[in-house]
Amino acid sequence: MKRLLAIVVLMLVITCLAFGQQQTAPPPKPGPEVSRLGSMVGTWKTDTGETVTYEWFDGEFSLIGHVENSGPEGKSTELRIITYDPDAKTYSQYRITSTGPGGTLSRGGTVSGNTWVFPLDKTECGESAKCRFSIVEVTPTSFTAKLEVSTGDGPWTVTFATKGVKIK
Repeated sequence: MKRLLAIVVLMLVITCLAFGQQQTAPPPKPGPEVSRLGSMVGTWKTDTGETVTYEWFDGEFSLIGHVENSGPEGKSTELRIITYDPDAKTYSQYRITSTGPGGTLSRGGTVSGNTWVFPLDKTECGESAKCRFSIVEVTPTSFTAKLEVSTGDGPWTVTFATKGVKIK
């Protein structure tokens, strides 16, 4: 009987040790589409008085952007979150500003070479128009950006343009 009890206890100890030493899977690593966001990390200053600082959110799957504007409309701030949607294979950006309630979500952003394009929704653009915001990475430390509007099936018209440089 003592021998049987010893065998049962030994089997329990071995089972507990085996389960206690299970390896947990390492956390997922960002893919190349997510890593592509890294070109935005840093502090940028535009010729229109905007300062934007992008940094990785924990895990490096999304960027957090802190924006300070000091344009003709006065001072304002903005918080941006940019992330990659692997199911849609596009980038999404969520923005909230100090100048109004609620936030805006832009989906369907793409990057091709050095050009990022984010379509804007009807709340930002108006019911009868289409808008897109484009950023061209001229060098690793400079960019140009523009907002374009198209009414109906008409041509795209630039309504805002800026240039920026990386300062940190």
